[in-house]
Amino acid sequence: MRQVRLIDENGAQVGILDTREALRIAREREYDLVLVSPNAVPPVARLLDYGKWRYEQQQAEKEARKKTKRTEVKSMKLRPKIETHDYNTKLGHIRRFLEEGHKVKVTVMFRGREMSHQELGYRLLERIAKDLEGVGFVEMRPEMLGRDMNMVMAPGAKPSAAVATASTSSS
Repeated sequence: MRQVRLIDENGAQVGILDTREALRIAREREYDLVLVSPNAVPPVARLLDYGKWRYEQQQAEKEARKKTKRTEVKSMKLRPKIETHDYNTKLGHIRRFLEEGHKVKVTVMFRGREMSHQELGYRLLERIAKDLEGVGFVEMRPEMLGRDMNMVMAPGAKPSAAVATASTSSS
């Protein structure tokens, strides 16, 4: 690599220089000579304070990690013969989880002869979905898995409903 296209610390192009000349300029100005694009012809090098640049990159990554939201799948277990007060308590917990931005896996557990009345569990899960319509939507429809019937709810309004209201309001 005999020559490089040099970009100064302000982002202005200096021109095509000998590599030794670029290194001399970097030493004079107390900057590092960093190869930005080694595959270009001639390669592109830039004057910058590498330590400061690296620190700023780490800070930006740290900030980006802070802003990412981790969704957790919470779990709520019910029985098909749940009483009204217990149902309302569980519904409140599910609502809180959805408002916090978590997905919720709702499970109806069947014991013994209850297995012959799976429609009760299905109706219970449909009732939960209906009661939480504005807070969350059903991501996975109710399905049997062994002795349990599971349904997954995700936070927010139903995606297709949001698109429909957006198109009608713009008309």
